[in-house]
Amino acid sequence: MLRSGMIVMGAFLLSKVVGLLRDRAIAGQFGAGRELDAYVAAFKIPDLLFTVFAGGALISAFMPVFIDSLTAAGGGSVPSDPGNSADSSSPTSDPWRLASAVGNWVALATVGLGCLAALFAGPLVRHVVAPSFDAAQATLTADLMRIVLISTVIFAVSGLQMGILNAYHHFLTPAVAPIMYNLGIWAGALWLAPRLGIHGLAWGVVLGALGHLLIKLPPLLGRGYRWLPVLGLNDAAVRLVFLLMLPRMLALGTVRAMDLINVRLGSGLPPGSLSAINYAWLISQMPQTLLGTAIATVAFPALAGLASRGDQEGLRRVARQAMAIMLALALPTAVALWTLGGAAIDLLLRTGRFDAAAAALTLGALQMFALGLTGHVTLEIVARLYYARKDTWTPLWMAVFALLLNLILALVWIGPLAHRGLALANSVAVTAEVILGLALLRRGLGGLDLPAILRDLLRAGVAAGVMGLAIVAVLRAGPVAALAAILGKLGPLATRPALAEGLAGLSLGSAVGAAIYPAVGLALGWRGSGWGGGGCGGRGECLRAYTC
Repeated sequence: MLRSGMIVMGAFLLSKVVGLLRDRAIAGQFGAGRELDAYVAAFKIPDLLFTVFAGGALISAFMPVFIDSLTAAGGGSVPSDPGNSADSSSPTSDPWRLASAVGNWVALATVGLGCLAALFAGPLVRHVVAPSFDAAQATLTADLMRIVLISTVIFAVSGLQMGILNAYHHFLTPAVAPIMYNLGIWAGALWLAPRLGIHGLAWGVVLGALGHLLIKLPPLLGRGYRWLPVLGLNDAAVRLVFLLMLPRMLALGTVRAMDLINVRLGSGLPPGSLSAINYAWLISQMPQTLLGTAIATVAFPALAGLASRGDQEGLRRVARQAMAIMLALALPTAVALWTLGGAAIDLLLRTGRFDAAAAALTLGALQMFALGLTGHVTLEIVARLYYARKDTWTPLWMAVFALLLNLILALVWIGPLAHRGLALANSVAVTAEVILGLALLRRGLGGLDLPAILRDLLRAGVAAGVMGLAIVAVLRAGPVAALAAILGKLGPLATRPALAEGLAGLSLGSAVGAAIYPAVGLALGWRGSGWGGGGCGGRGECLRAYTC
């Protein structure tokens, strides 16, 4: 799992680097204004369709059933055990027949709903997505939405590919696929946008989706994948996938519904507010993906296999260790986002039409998103613990609770905090969702050692707090200004003072944080506390346990 996790993290890191270059190109072409607000709003309906029908809902419901099918067929990644290899309550089917039937249904549903969304794009924008846009901006948003919907249909097929390959414990090409997607959008920003304007950027999304799909075909074919023209109406395994998928669809639908509500609320704020929230969310997504999604993606097939064999102790052990890793990495990253966010924005986005005002708007939202980073990261493993046990209803009620809380807080805070209130509401709601999920898991798994998790949280929180104070002290001291002055004399940075200041602040602040955080953490007792979930016994072996 560690080896696979490092592969996924490396691929995700490269994807995020390409994504940042993409965002920098977009910022240079469009800044933070009306056109980009329309582009951001155009994704909300397509993203809703993808998330509900072809994204996380599909994979979380499909993979446990597919693993059962592979195990029963003798070709799966779950070790075969005649006495306990598969959950006898789960119906099995031929793996490729199951994959084909599920894929065919998802593709049909996405195509049908995508066509309806394209047909009614104008009314959807005017009455649902962004009612505060004027006529010209609403028309532009509808035109962009119709283009982006093409990518949603492509992702309907591509999402299932990822679930199949992950079930085989093949993570490399699914992790590389987002790089292809970002490259497509980057190409749209660099080469299509100068000719086609904001429409060229939308066509880059379609190009990226094609790359996301095609990169995974070779390993699929190498594992014997074959498409069958079936729907599996009488197949119990197919019916089980959709029964499990229904509550997950509703849960993810609540997340996208909140996105729509935020756009609706934000469309009445000053121009550039939606763009600033989008830029801030994209920056905060980088550590979310590297820490939460990477670890949870690798852990999910193992969790599903353990649940299939009824190994409750194994589930608790993997969950405990994954939570320890996530807390130790997420808390200092959240502090770094808060303290170094301004420098990161200057370095990554200050170019072309993205000026100081746009940077200030983006920083305000980014600091609010930083408060919820730990919640977003840990939710990845908490939710997958439920899905591995084929419980998709509990996460639904958790998501509904978070939606209602997010909505209430957004309505309260948008007045005094403007666009920052929307970001802060998201952070508080997701943190509350994780706390609720852990409390319910404690009963379902017969204990999760919550006192130990709280001890990990306290240690990491204190160490991250000390690290944050040290970074702030360095940023206010002379070395950052001196380094910025030196960098400003270099050729590429001579005419870009904001870029030189951002690079100086980010470099020195990151170096200080990387030195302070582990030192304080070790001083607080990480090595002797059994940190890592029961395998260390307080003998100072916990850090080595993750390399075994």
